[in-house]
Amino acid sequence: MKESNPPEHLGRFLTLADTAELLNITPRQAYALVRSGELPAIKVGASGQWRIERSVLESYIEAMYEETRRMSLWNQSDLASVTEISFDRRRP
Repeated sequence: MKESNPPEHLGRFLTLADTAELLNITPRQAYALVRSGELPAIKVGASGQWRIERSVLESYIEAMYEETRRMSLWNQSDLASVTEISFDRRRP
């Protein structure tokens, strides 16, 4: 993907390289997300090239924002410190 082309011009489906660039990760990390099932994708063509639908990528990004927000709220809550205390018992 070239810097001069906005993401909207890439089309409906993105390659692993395009996806990696948009997420600012390596293509290998994008492949790992797809293989683990965390980022849904399809294989197309005779060689089975992975493609990620743009709307699926956007949903994935939104879900990661939500997960981060929830973890932040959890870490700020009183329950987080109670859980840490109750599970961080040192054995004599």
